[in-house]
Amino acid sequence: MSTVLRRVAAVPMPDGAVLHAVVDGSDAAPATVVLAHGWTLARAAWDDVAALLTPQVAAGELRLIRYDQRGHGRSTWGRYADDLGALTIDRLGDDLGVLLDELAPDGPVVLAGHSMGGMTIMCLAAARPELFGDRVRGVALVSTSAGDLAPAGRTLTEKLQLRLAPGLIAAAIGGARAFEQLRRLLPPAHPRHRTIVRELLYGADATDAMVVEGAEIMHATTVRAFAAFYPALGEHDKRRELRALAHVPVEILVGDSDKLTPPRHSHQLAEVLPDAELHLVERTGHMLPQERPRLLAEALGRLLAAATAQQAVA
Repeated sequence: MSTVLRRVAAVPMPDGAVLHAVVDGSDAAPATVVLAHGWTLARAAWDDVAALLTPQVAAGELRLIRYDQRGHGRSTWGRYADDLGALTIDRLGDDLGVLLDELAPDGPVVLAGHSMGGMTIMCLAAARPELFGDRVRGVALVSTSAGDLAPAGRTLTEKLQLRLAPGLIAAAIGGARAFEQLRRLLPPAHPRHRTIVRELLYGADATDAMVVEGAEIMHATTVRAFAAFYPALGEHDKRRELRALAHVPVEILVGDSDKLTPPRHSHQLAEVLPDAELHLVERTGHMLPQERPRLLAEALGRLLAAATAQQAVA
């Protein structure tokens, strides 16, 4: 059995929030991989990918950082605890920048972001482009989008979403305790809960164990996190601010059955980043890190190889 050095870090943000992170591997490793999870998830969503990378971590070939995004898992809200309406994905990009400065201040870094985590990386690239090509040497964008997520208002359903969403979000935040009690009546083990999660988030090959595991991670996320980030996701638009990503190798992965960030979003990314590798994965839904962890670990391996080769040349 491989032995992996692990430490837990509490990374303070300028506004008082604290991000919870787990760091596996030696600080002397030649490269660092940082994994950013999606909306209503937590660092545990990367466990299957992390397990496949463990032999490299144990061999001293890489260091692995997983963290809970602000308001998720064990990370706190900071000033947004009393002002959820001001929260943006840009703020998450700033958080990731601080985390890199604190936990990976030197050496090549490969970033991977799933869903909202991918958007987080895009926001970091827009705000701090100097990091890309220097410290950040590769990026994996998984089941994500650069924008155009809000309902367009063309159909009756979309018009109702736009009209009702603000009130529903306010009600969810204000009545979070009551909503949490209602959620307990339909736990992840309930067949109806599993059916809903499977139909929304998973592809045809997903096992029941995958679905239950994902449902449990999401069930542990608060109603406040669900409600607070919904409008922020709709406002996210970095389609014209991805220039920094053109300076590093990028791999884009998306499931052909992804309902939350359908393949058109990844195709848009590939159009803006023509040198990126686009992988359309069959029979796979939105939860690609769970459904196809080996494909993602292989993509990270390619990005790491390029990053360390560049380091050797430098």
